[in-house]
Amino acid sequence: MFIRYLPETLINQIAAGEVIERPFAAVKELVENSIDAGASRIEVSLGNGGKAMIVVSDNGKGMDKDDLTAAVDRHATSKLPSDDLVDIKHLGFRGEALASIAAVARINIQSRAADTDEAWGIRVEGGQKFEPTPSAHPEGTQIEVRDLFFSTPARLKFLKTDRAEFMAVKDTLTRLAMANPGISFRLIHDGKNSLNLPGSDDAQGRMAAILGREFGENAMVIEAEREGIMLSGLASLPTYHRATTQYQYLFVNGRAVRDKLLHGCIRAAYSDVLHGGRHPVVALFINIPPGEVDVNVHPAKAEVRFRDPGIVRGLIISALKHALHEHGQQASSSVSSAMLGSFKPANGPSLPLHRGSSSPMPSGYAYGNLAESVHNAYAPQGSMAVDMAPQAKSAAHEDVREDQQNFPLGAARGQIHENYIIAQNENGLVVVDQHAAHERLVYERFKAQISERGVEKQGLLTPEIVELEESEAERLLKFSEELSKLGLDIDAFGAGAIAVQAVPALLGTQANLQGLIKDLADEITERDTAQGLEERLNEILSTMACHGSVRSGRRMNAEEMNALLRQMEETPLSGQCNHGRPTYVELSLKDIERLFGRR
Repeated sequence: MFIRYLPETLINQIAAGEVIERPFAAVKELVENSIDAGASRIEVSLGNGGKAMIVVSDNGKGMDKDDLTAAVDRHATSKLPSDDLVDIKHLGFRGEALASIAAVARINIQSRAADTDEAWGIRVEGGQKFEPTPSAHPEGTQIEVRDLFFSTPARLKFLKTDRAEFMAVKDTLTRLAMANPGISFRLIHDGKNSLNLPGSDDAQGRMAAILGREFGENAMVIEAEREGIMLSGLASLPTYHRATTQYQYLFVNGRAVRDKLLHGCIRAAYSDVLHGGRHPVVALFINIPPGEVDVNVHPAKAEVRFRDPGIVRGLIISALKHALHEHGQQASSSVSSAMLGSFKPANGPSLPLHRGSSSPMPSGYAYGNLAESVHNAYAPQGSMAVDMAPQAKSAAHEDVREDQQNFPLGAARGQIHENYIIAQNENGLVVVDQHAAHERLVYERFKAQISERGVEKQGLLTPEIVELEESEAERLLKFSEELSKLGLDIDAFGAGAIAVQAVPALLGTQANLQGLIKDLADEITERDTAQGLEERLNEILSTMACHGSVRSGRRMNAEEMNALLRQMEETPLSGQCNHGRPTYVELSLKDIERLFGRR
């Protein structure tokens, strides 16, 4: 066996396999080059999801003949002025994109540099570079990629359907557009315009245009700063959520990333207000000094590494939790929209009936005897009878004080099915789930008590010894002070072992401490956080709150109902219960009038 040097074409194909795995990766690299070139307009055209053709056009600075010739060579870049791989201020910097694409496809580049009258073109096929030739092209660059992976046909077998590849490209372009609102983006697939975003200085408007008007109506503005790190963007209310993290858009210095640390921060911030199987919609932008983040840890630059992840994590979680507490009493408009969509016109005869008759009145009858027709129309019917609780009846006929109606949740007017409070405010109608609402109130009271007095500990007569990997034990012990605040005292017990001295009293002595410690060690290894213990304690408090709150089926008088509404208005996060479900639904007077055809 001997060592040989690989040919240049094979080296380029290997590099292409790392950087260009699917058409969306090629589009990402080419569009990032356009952004770095200062383009204000970028257009992407695809054929067969990008498999047959990718054309990226921009009005950026362009290239002259010499730059164009060097651009398709490996490790040739204009974006790294020094040899410092830490001080990176551009999206692309390694000079691998064009060379990698050219190694597995046929590309044709036309470009004209700014303030020049000459345009040049160059062609590369399967890594073979041809001489540049004069071309007719406006200022900017156009790169045409055809027959992607024609020189490595085995990779074609791993591509997905045209539709799936197109959607991946659209998602990639959408993320780049969110991070660069000042640039106009257009996407054309098989001759059809599928994305058209004009440039604008309104970053929030760009996000709302991409994520939808409904998201814009139910998003919280995030603005925070800590030690030179800036955080901005939008995050959804807890009652506006999705089934996956696909709709979480994260950016670091304008670069779209999918980072476990950042996703873990979002999960931790929403853990107290959202069910474990649901995920919020967010678009968060982190601006951090280049020296504090390494963007060169992943071939596709999809992951980053922070010099001090603790600062970034604390910034994101505290900013999101602060926003949640500010907007926690608000329920998303999608809940009200769903309620409106559930209403249906009453089934039955379209005309009122004669008293004691089963046949409809003649069409002209209402005009002939209006008084009797109105009387018949509103005469009590057996199927229309409403059985209200005595307390609800008294509340319904009680004169509502003006100051009660001025409150956000209004004044209670009745109770139906012994579980739902009907209230009236200045804007319209509010329906409150009494059990879900009181569950959140009790839960927040429990948390406040623990925050004041601390988590009560219960010492163990005999320490519980938990065997771990030595590295896991060391990482866990670094969080011993943080865990102690949550009621868990641990000490080192030789190499790779942990001695549990005390546990939170809420867990009790029968808790599976072996499983708890190992889960915490796994979480710290994966996400560098010990959030799991706090989440378990909150789950216990949530269960206690559920059993200690007003149950469904309990009749409440007007005073009790109004007291519950006032407590909801004063309690953080009261817009949703401990499981992420809304505690109330609000219908405006306009919505109600629309239901009855008055608008």
